Amino acid sequence: MSYKIFKHDPSLLPFETDINQRMKNYENKLRELVGKEGTLRDFANGHEYFGFHKTEDGWYYREWAPAADAVYLTGDMVEWNRLDLKLTPIGNGVFEIFMPGKDFLYDGCHVKTIVCHNGCFLERIPLYIRRVEQDKNTYAWCGVITDEPAYEWKKKNFKPKKELFIYECHIGMAQEKEGIGTYREFADNILPRIHSLGYTVIQIMAIMEHPYYGSFGYQVSSFFAASSKYGTPNDLKYLIDTAHKLGIAVLLDVVHSHAVRNTAEGINEFDGTTYQFFHAGDRGEHPAWGTKLFNYNKNEVIHFLLSNLKYWLDEFHFDGFRFDGVTSMIYHDHGLGTAFTDYSKYFSLNTDTEAITYLQLANKLIREVNPRAITIAEDMSAMPGMCLPIKEGGIGFDYRLAMGLPDLWIKLIKTQRDENWNMWHIWHELTSRRPAEKYIGYAESHDQALVGDKTIMFRLCDANMYTGMSRFSAPDPIIDRGMALHKMIRFVTLTLGGEGYLNFMGNEFGHPEWIDFPREGNNWSYFYCRRQWHLADDENLKYKFLQAFDTALVRFAKDHPLYKKPGKALQIDEQKQVLIYERGDVIFAVNFSPNNSYTGYTVKAQPGQYRVALSTDEARFGGYDRVAKDYVYTAEPMGDSYGFPFYLPARTAVCITKVNE
Repeated sequence: MSYKIFKHDPSLLPFETDINQRMKNYENKLRELVGKEGTLRDFANGHEYFGFHKTEDGWYYREWAPAADAVYLTGDMVEWNRLDLKLTPIGNGVFEIFMPGKDFLYDGCHVKTIVCHNGCFLERIPLYIRRVEQDKNTYAWCGVITDEPAYEWKKKNFKPKKELFIYECHIGMAQEKEGIGTYREFADNILPRIHSLGYTVIQIMAIMEHPYYGSFGYQVSSFFAASSKYGTPNDLKYLIDTAHKLGIAVLLDVVHSHAVRNTAEGINEFDGTTYQFFHAGDRGEHPAWGTKLFNYNKNEVIHFLLSNLKYWLDEFHFDGFRFDGVTSMIYHDHGLGTAFTDYSKYFSLNTDTEAITYLQLANKLIREVNPRAITIAEDMSAMPGMCLPIKEGGIGFDYRLAMGLPDLWIKLIKTQRDENWNMWHIWHELTSRRPAEKYIGYAESHDQALVGDKTIMFRLCDANMYTGMSRFSAPDPIIDRGMALHKMIRFVTLTLGGEGYLNFMGNEFGHPEWIDFPREGNNWSYFYCRRQWHLADDENLKYKFLQAFDTALVRFAKDHPLYKKPGKALQIDEQKQVLIYERGDVIFAVNFSPNNSYTGYTVKAQPGQYRVALSTDEARFGGYDRVAKDYVYTAEPMGDSYGFPFYLPARTAVCITKVNE
């Protein structure tokens, strides 16, 4: 069978055998899991069977612990007597107990599992527990029974908007206070702000429970527990419901690429073995992250992970997922030792075909549960077919993150004066795509905001941000440059760098300084682990200009659908540092030159009349209003094409639209 992926990209034909094998692996594993007529939606129900379930007569508790000699349940309800409640083995490594009485377990009841393995009694957190808390005195983690009243959803049958303008966020650091914010604080205080900014999606980090706050949520311990750091499961549902009422979709930053190695808090060695969920030996250890790596070929592991995806979709009404660490999953060296310079690097013995099959199964399941769900892959290797439908020979994601773009901007800012920036290089990096695959463009994410790195605005202005951001301070050329380039970089990234756009919270207004989680080195301070929204709201500071521009740019992009077709170059003038391109029904003109403004610069266009609809240089964005927005330009014959003369100031980007006739 010839898949459509080869029509999209004929360069893949030498690797037809590899892609055909990709599809055979998927089809074989799917048949192995569900048979000829079954569905993954019916298969992925581990959360409905395992864990704690209340009935009219009492509570069931079940665990999968194939290497356990015996399993016990302990907790508040038995005054922590470790061996009072013994589970019965019922086959296939499954243990079960029924506890009569609806009140035997109760909301807030603390529990732990005791696993007997080779004569040792191991304290563990139940695998499917839906809430985990850390004791403030002992710092030990414990499972918590949740028996909240069923959440009554106000907004049902929500449909995400087609074009994605994503606001990446972290619940804990989203508040101004020096402390950990809550789900409800985020819903009530931050969601209205995001809505006013125009973003249509929030992508939430650090929801799946994680012991170490500073891991940004990327070292998960309890996969079915919404982090108790921010509130209860119903509080999270309130947040998602509130977002839906505002027309905002909610994506979960899901971590199935690895798990925390902790045994007391996590799923590692739950039954006493390293290989229950993870590969044995070195293959089960991530050499850079110090975490455990899943065995994606093991059906029980696939069942656990697919059930996890279905749980977040059904129980919490998430609208999809951003899959973290995909590159780490799909290569045996986790992408750490390979330069992906040619197609042979994607189809070699280094490729983890079992992980690719799992990702295909995950995307199929997600579509079965919610056909409108959105999936985004964090893959820095650019694996071909990552964002093509499975039936076309792809892996099934909707979008991939354009991870090369923040690297582009940071490298340019760090290594070159902007008068030396190469326009062809910028154009190439912003427009290079896998054929027929969609990308989420972004200039910076949370990665660039951490201690040890710098955001774009902080890197451009550094210490001058402390003295030069007042509207009434003396003119500062470093601040002027920083603000101009901050706007221009976002301008070209949003309009050219993908079929969607992402921003990390606060970066839209050039949030100063870095994110530094509480740690011993900063005396466990939350001062740098929050968002200083007052800076953008202060009429006396220039941050408001950057926020106003970001809002206007997002709104413009929503009003002029840009993402149906790729950008088309009209003029790339390397000597003058000018980029002119069109996308949708808009012409974009960008002058990166720091010193040279061009009078009478020819802008090629179809016959008609045009007007500037948006400019980075508008006074309301902290600019100098050097481009008139009320002037009408007429495209007239110029040689073998049409165009009009245009004044293009230094360090300015403009959107030019046709005047309605």
